[in-house]
Amino acid sequence: MSVSEMFIALQGVLTADQDIREEIRKVVQVMEQTAREILTLLQGVHQGAGFQDIPKKCQKAREHFSTVRTQMESLKTKFPADQYYRFHEHWRFVLQRLVFLAAFVVYLESEALVTREAVAEILGIEADRERGFHLDIEDYLSGVLTLASELARLAVNSVTAGDYSRPLRISTFINELDSGFRLLNLKNDSLRKRYDGLKYDVKKIEEVVYDLSIRGLNKEATAAAGAEK
Repeated sequence: MSVSEMFIALQGVLTADQDIREEIRKVVQVMEQTAREILTLLQGVHQGAGFQDIPKKCQKAREHFSTVRTQMESLKTKFPADQYYRFHEHWRFVLQRLVFLAAFVVYLESEALVTREAVAEILGIEADRERGFHLDIEDYLSGVLTLASELARLAVNSVTAGDYSRPLRISTFINELDSGFRLLNLKNDSLRKRYDGLKYDVKKIEEVVYDLSIRGLNKEATAAAGAEK
């Protein structure tokens, strides 16, 4: 084989690779639009009247996730099944965003942390790497850390809306989350930096709870929670 023939063959490989990446980008762009629609919908909970509409917003968000599952099925067909990590960079960001959105919906519904397996089911992908297109552990953890930041914001807006018990519950949840992350030996630089931001979310929520305490509103919130039970 001549040098020219060798490079022609190499160009064929490069072209095929570029075609795959372009097809992946097209699907990812559509997924990003769906993610923005879900985010816009859920952002409504931060508004004063949003707390009353939480069940309705969560229901609508779950309807959007059915679209996400269809888009995921399309994405799976765009590259060889055994080359997940070769092309992972193209959908990593949107997948982390979708993990956050799924985690946010589950938290709003049950005030619990969604499992990686449950997120994978919501998104229509696998939890186990051996089974194909899956939810990478680091992508899951990144999405959870984004949830922490969103809940810190929700704690502040809850007080503005006159809901004084929610920040206390958020505080308990975030502290448990922080304790969980402390059990991990994080070596991924990007994930480690994002985890470092969790301490600021914890501090922000603690400030909200402290403010409620000095104003005597935490007792009011505790009493209200006890009356509801």
